[in-house]
Amino acid sequence: MIFAKQAKLPDGWAKNVRLTFTSGRISTIDIGQNPEVSDVVVDTVLPALANLHSHSFQRAMAGMTEFRMAGKDSFWTWRDLMYRFTANLTPDHIEAISAFVFLEMQEAGYASVGEFHYLHHQTGGTPYEDPGELSASIAAAAEKTGIGLTHLPVLYTYGGAGMVPLEAGQARFGNSVDQFNALVARAQEVVADLPADCLVGIAPHSLRATSPEDLTAVLKVHESGPVHIHIAEQPKEVADIQGWLGARPVEWLLANVDVTTRWCMIHATHMTTEETVQMARSGAVAGLCPVTEANLGDGAFNGPGYLAENGVFGIGSDSNVLISLTEELRTLEYSQRLRDKARNVMVAGEGSVGEALYMGAAKGGAQALGRGTGAVAIGELADLVAIDSTSPALCYLRDDQLLDGLVFAAKDAVVTDVWSAGRHAVKSGRHVSRNEITTAYRATMQSLIALL
Repeated sequence: MIFAKQAKLPDGWAKNVRLTFTSGRISTIDIGQNPEVSDVVVDTVLPALANLHSHSFQRAMAGMTEFRMAGKDSFWTWRDLMYRFTANLTPDHIEAISAFVFLEMQEAGYASVGEFHYLHHQTGGTPYEDPGELSASIAAAAEKTGIGLTHLPVLYTYGGAGMVPLEAGQARFGNSVDQFNALVARAQEVVADLPADCLVGIAPHSLRATSPEDLTAVLKVHESGPVHIHIAEQPKEVADIQGWLGARPVEWLLANVDVTTRWCMIHATHMTTEETVQMARSGAVAGLCPVTEANLGDGAFNGPGYLAENGVFGIGSDSNVLISLTEELRTLEYSQRLRDKARNVMVAGEGSVGEALYMGAAKGGAQALGRGTGAVAIGELADLVAIDSTSPALCYLRDDQLLDGLVFAAKDAVVTDVWSAGRHAVKSGRHVSRNEITTAYRATMQSLIALL
């Protein structure tokens, strides 16, 4: 089905590789082959990454929040603007925006997405007759694009640490535990109509947006599947949680909840050395969103300490201010270099930093989304990306330098093809439904801007 001049296999690079799929999974890998007439012929095949953290609707705000207001701009002033923006979004808006975002992700080389979805109700907080109305918009966008979806409905009950009531701008997010459980059940019905690799997890938004009792109750009902949570993104958040619960967010969660490999801790930016070590040893994935974290001024993750304890990580586009797989990976490394005034930081011991970043994110992203993938291997989901190693940015590099070139010297334009569980959505660098989806997005933005 695919003939690649070379492919990155678990034991190294192989030449003239022929891959076939069965029910969305890699069924054969033959090396030293010739292409067959029916094959899709590409240059270089890699495992495609998962985008483990996305708020798709925020893509429509990109460029609208970069004007400095009086005083000091911060994450919290950005959040206020975001709340005002959400008041105007309809189900049709969300579907069109999400479809365009998923298309951009696929053209950048991602095969799947974890959609951390916290818009649930109508403007003002009135529930839709169908609690899964907006989850259905996300599912429809996934169906249009063919991306692998891990849908993550968000539990968002309180407006701040200490069970503070929701603000007006948060009304569309709010659910009690019972309402949330009903929402998840409905989302599972909606996603069941998508391909079998798509699934539903849960996302307690953050410790500040829930309570210990509610978190316990939700986890008791949802005993399996991915669990994602925002954690320790901002110093104010850390201080607020410590003042309320008597411990820092990561410290409290690890001490009070059974954090296992099904957990993904989004951001985890502000951790002590001990928290970093304990989080790595828990087996949870650190969900890092370097472009958004830089855009919001969050700070830099403690990469060296985490890798020293064999910590697992993946990357996400979060606010979607810029959707670029290569930019996420190099911003992650460059944030470490700027902080430590050093080079080649995000690798344990010696070796290729580009390979450590790319293959580490492939493993961690797959784990975070509950997808059986992360490597080009028999039995894995056929989440694959093809890149052009003959492009000017890469043509002079040896095989063992190719991932360094991809991460640090190339742009996403080197991506030629993407498969999500065998669904061939990107061909010759363009999504197969680009024209239709882009037209709908432009029309949606025109109508939305008129309301702002």
